[in-house]
Amino acid sequence: MTRLCLSVAVVLCCCAVVVAEKPKNKAKTAYLSPEEAPVDFLYQGEYVGKIKLDGELRPFGLQVIALGDSRFDAVAYAGGLPGAGWNGYDKIEASGSLKDGVLTLYADDGYGVIKDGKVTIYNNSGEKLGEMKKVLRKSPTLGKKPPKGAVVIFDGTSTDRLAAGKVVEGGLLAPKILSKDKFQDCHIHLEFRLAFMPYARGQARSNSGCYVQGRYEVQILDSFGLEGKDNECGGIYKVKAPDVNMCFPPLSWQTYDIDFKAARYDENGKKIANARITVRHNGVLIHKDVELPHATPGGVLDEGPEPGPLYLQFHGDPVRFRNIWVVPKK
Repeated sequence: MTRLCLSVAVVLCCCAVVVAEKPKNKAKTAYLSPEEAPVDFLYQGEYVGKIKLDGELRPFGLQVIALGDSRFDAVAYAGGLPGAGWNGYDKIEASGSLKDGVLTLYADDGYGVIKDGKVTIYNNSGEKLGEMKKVLRKSPTLGKKPPKGAVVIFDGTSTDRLAAGKVVEGGLLAPKILSKDKFQDCHIHLEFRLAFMPYARGQARSNSGCYVQGRYEVQILDSFGLEGKDNECGGIYKVKAPDVNMCFPPLSWQTYDIDFKAARYDENGKKIANARITVRHNGVLIHKDVELPHATPGGVLDEGPEPGPLYLQFHGDPVRFRNIWVVPKK
């Protein structure tokens, strides 16, 4: 696999940056808006452009991930970003630290410089290989309005449809969240925003979960730039990893659009067909008609023939939700 050396220098905007007070446990430090986030947040994100390889300009995507204390990882993707051109297998990993305004990410064969949101890539001889510009992707279903017949679980105002859930920060919803309504076959739309938790790792990094029927979890986690496993964002825990890791950077609004077919039971209460699920994360298909052989640990209901609620898990991290609605299917 080809590796690059990416040397990154960022010119910061002339604006005040307010840094939230850090708890004693750094791993629990969470920032809920770009305005309060530390300077590392300005380096993190996604970039796209073309790089000359073997004499030919080829599209690439780059994800830069903040790890706290001026340390970073980065992943470059041949063809473009995940869900937007990446060929699914060629990628380049690098890591490094920020010093004197320059973030250097080490690999072989070259380096790059980010300035004013643009990455310029060079080889080790100083030859310019191409440029990449920062992008802020948005889900095509972000802000989607509920259709006729939808049960509006939360629209930013009323909590009448909720058995649990707290409105915070001017119309957002904080977990634990539990709907009063219960569902069988249905379509679910929800929007979520992960906190920026640069010191956290793995399951401690802005963790929550969307439990369909209170039984079957689609994981919610800051797994931006990670491999995309069954316990990462979009994963069905212990059942299936997402086909592609579509997790956006933290503090970006993201969407799940879920089609669910409930398990079937005979008149004696014996299960005769497993539940099935199709999931689109930020508009990209990550699970297609996946069979769910069992309920996920941590839910609020065991498997059974009765309908179940929508449950959004509280795992100790300040994940935020909005625009949640469900369309029951007959």
